[in-house]
Amino acid sequence: MQNRTAYSGGEGSAQEDLGTQLTVELASVVSAARRRATRDGDRQVDTAHLLHGLLEWDPAVREAFDGGPQVARLLGYLVQRSIGYGLQWHGTVEDSGSVPVVAEGGVPGWSPAAAAAMDGALDRAHARYATRAGCLDLLAALVDDPESRAVEVLRRASVDTARLAARLDGEQRPVRD
Repeated sequence: MQNRTAYSGGEGSAQEDLGTQLTVELASVVSAARRRATRDGDRQVDTAHLLHGLLEWDPAVREAFDGGPQVARLLGYLVQRSIGYGLQWHGTVEDSGSVPVVAEGGVPGWSPAAAAAMDGALDRAHARYATRAGCLDLLAALVDDPESRAVEVLRRASVDTARLAARLDGEQRPVRD
C-alpha cells in the first residue's frame, strides 16, 4: 500500500502507512503541504509548507496564537512565499542546522527539517501515550527548531515563539486580546 501522505520517515518500516500514525486533520495538513510544494515548484516539502497547512486546516492551531490578526499576518507571509517573501528559498534545501543534510537516508521529497518535525510530532504524541500525532504535536515540533523556515515566518509575523512553545507545552493558555 502506498503512503497517502507521501512521508516515509522515522524508525518504522517504509511500507508502514503513516496515515495510521496521524489524526485525520494532520494527514490532511501533510497532503496540503505536499500539494503546495508541488504547485509552487519546490522540490521538497519544508517547514513553512507544513505551517501553512496547519494554519489553514486546524482551528486548534489558530487558537494557539494571539488572535485573528496574528493568524492573518502569518497567512499573509505564507501566501507571499511564491510571489515575493520566501523566493530566496525556491530551489534550495531547507537546512536549519539542527539536523544534517544527507544525500542518503533522507526522506525523499521532504527537507531534513520538515522530516525532523514530523518525527518530532510522532515522538511528542508517543510521549503522551497517544496512538496518533495531531496538528498541535506538529506545531510544537516546528517551533522546537529555531532555525527552520517555519520559525523564520513566525518571527517575521511578530510571534513570540518561546511563548507559543510554552502554550503548546501546557504551561500557559492562549491569551485573548
